[in-house]
Amino acid sequence: MPIARILFPLPLPEPFDYAVPEGLNVQEGAYVAAPLGKYERLGVVQEMLPDSAGDGRKLKFVSEVYPTPPMSRPMREFIQWAARYTVSHPGHVLGMALRSRGGLVPSPTETVYSLTGATPPRVTEARTKLIDAARELGPQSASVLSEAAGVSSGVVKGLADAGVLRAESIATDLPFESPLADLPGATLTDEQAEAAQALKSAVATRAFETFLLDGVTGSGKTEVYFEAIAEALKTDADAQILVLLPEIALTQAILSRFEARFGAKPAPWHSGLSDKERRRTWREVAHGRARIVIGARSALFLPYRQLKLIIIDEEHDGSYKQEDGVTYHARDMAVMRAKLEEAVVVLASATPALETMVNAESGRYQRLKLSARPG
Repeated sequence: MPIARILFPLPLPEPFDYAVPEGLNVQEGAYVAAPLGKYERLGVVQEMLPDSAGDGRKLKFVSEVYPTPPMSRPMREFIQWAARYTVSHPGHVLGMALRSRGGLVPSPTETVYSLTGATPPRVTEARTKLIDAARELGPQSASVLSEAAGVSSGVVKGLADAGVLRAESIATDLPFESPLADLPGATLTDEQAEAAQALKSAVATRAFETFLLDGVTGSGKTEVYFEAIAEALKTDADAQILVLLPEIALTQAILSRFEARFGAKPAPWHSGLSDKERRRTWREVAHGRARIVIGARSALFLPYRQLKLIIIDEEHDGSYKQEDGVTYHARDMAVMRAKLEEAVVVLASATPALETMVNAESGRYQRLKLSARPG
């Protein structure tokens, strides 16, 4: 019987070994439930041990495997490295990667009603109002339709029983739209084009490299790294891109810029999201369907499948420092995560941090300079 070594998102110093019952498909990185003390706990399989590892030991059994793609090896290595670097329990760091556990299961569903085109056998004022509301709003839940029509939800049931409304179950967490890499970008100056080409070449090689995009305010740093994002989308059909911004900069305006450039809004991740929005983003990231993620520092710990480009905008900003719980600096963590993922990382700023300047001047980072505003 194979043995699974499971790490739990708890302040524990090491993972625990569990036996895998016959018929349960458990692999490295799998999200599983297993008994710990009196409770069933969520954990992640760090490694699978041979059958002989269980000889002479009385082990508890893994209870369940969640229907989520396994956590990637680079992500598991990142969790272990971050725990050593910050002198924290690995379980604490794992907990940062499991901030929305509702994303481990398929999207919840709700029943919506739409018109079939049939005529009700008995016409009343309430039914007429509800049919008009359904025609105007399209498929909606019973509560939305009845509220819009100003009638009771019983009218919806009556029309459904009469065949006038069709009921169907749909997922409440819809996938994010796929970004388009071929949409035209802004016209770049020679200086911007040179910087963009350096980033695109690095992304195309699919190897780890760190860049400092050092440009005065208004010099077009965003348009330059947009070119790198487009290249990542073209180069790898499964590539995921993370854009980190200070929380205060995560506004509708920046989301609209992404939508205008790539034809779709990125998946958001920040403290202002509802539980439903966080669940949706976490699930889509874990399944590899969220191609571009834009978020605050904690977005670095989402379980990406194929993270190939990380951009830290305003890399000098103090909000990238986490001072509660596990203390870390997202800029430095992002560089290490990119190294483990063999990804490109871009640090963009008009006023780079001293540490970043030293790394650029010593040759550890490649510096790209934008010295003027367009025009």
